[in-house]
Amino acid sequence: MTTTPAAARPATYREVFAVGQFRVLFGSYTLFLAGETVRMLALSVTVYAATGSPLMSALAYAAGFLPYALGGTLLLAFADRWPPRTVMVGYEVLRTAVTAVLAAGLLPVPVMLALVFVTGVPSAVASAARTALLPDLLDGDRFVLGRAVFSMAAGGTQVLGFAAGGTLIAAVGAQGALWITAVTCVASAVLLRLRLADHPPRRTGGSAGISETWQVNRALLRRPAVRALLLAQWPAPALMVGAEGVLVPYATQIGAPDTAGLLFAAVATGMLAGNLIVGRLVRPAGRERLARPLALALGLPLLGFVLHPAPRYAAVLLVVSGFGVAYQLALARRFVEAVPETQRGQAFGLLLTGTMTLQGIAAAAGGALGEVAAPALVVTLAGAASAVAALMSWRTLSPTP
Repeated sequence: MTTTPAAARPATYREVFAVGQFRVLFGSYTLFLAGETVRMLALSVTVYAATGSPLMSALAYAAGFLPYALGGTLLLAFADRWPPRTVMVGYEVLRTAVTAVLAAGLLPVPVMLALVFVTGVPSAVASAARTALLPDLLDGDRFVLGRAVFSMAAGGTQVLGFAAGGTLIAAVGAQGALWITAVTCVASAVLLRLRLADHPPRRTGGSAGISETWQVNRALLRRPAVRALLLAQWPAPALMVGAEGVLVPYATQIGAPDTAGLLFAAVATGMLAGNLIVGRLVRPAGRERLARPLALALGLPLLGFVLHPAPRYAAVLLVVSGFGVAYQLALARRFVEAVPETQRGQAFGLLLTGTMTLQGIAAAAGGALGEVAAPALVVTLAGAASAVAALMSWRTLSPTP
């Protein structure tokens, strides 16, 4: 009987979760996701109650995402200059203090939004430190599956987090929910401080700051392999998010406004299924072969919106589109191998910063286009643009020897 080489078969969840340090990192990440979901929702509710303004409420929700662009261009060097545990614990302590101030309800709305924005800038550094630690804890295909587990946790938060957050706010009020969020921040900080090993910084000597962040970002982008892998992971998924920005108007357009939640959940469900199936059941070489069709699957199903499908058919198209996000699993190992180990934290931070920034721009562009065009047309155009972006990275998405 022959045995399949470890490098040729997919890793298992048992193998991933058998690593105690990964369990610690994943536990703190789930606490972070749960807390952030509730915080954004509770803050949005608080701001809307105080101002009655949908715009201000939307700004409160977006304030958790916008700082990524700023942090990614100014502070990413600290992800490699400081020990990962120090970065993550420090950010959780900062989140605790800010959330407690918000929960106290003593600040006017503009100050609340400014506080959330400014203190969210280091989030890019903490996220980079967390992601860059994964290859240190998991080797080979276990790292790819570990990335899939993190993606599934994020997708699951989208599916369940907002429903749970809404129930929590209904039970204890927005301020009570913010206090609970502060507790999750403390729990995450304690877990990391007591259970996560202290890894040394990846880069020493000199001083980190804005100039080094820019210098290393430029150096990474000058590396053809790194640049190609970044471009293969940025525009195609971001343009899909541009379609999500008009799902609420689309549901209203087809006379089923109450189904908007179903459409959003369909995207997240597809992402969950894609990471689960492709990450666990497909061999590493198979993932490489599937990268191209999966990348195209991000955009091509959205072309069906030109027919103004009913909610259940629209949901099926969105599930398939979300499933396509799993193409990034084929690039995960290649990205780690393409970047210098001393710059790994900043490389992952640059990847995340570009992702968050382009998604925000695409969502805003989709909403702006929706002011002058039918939502179904906007979704269709976003799907076509996503497919074109995938085709432009066709060479990068090809299987490696």
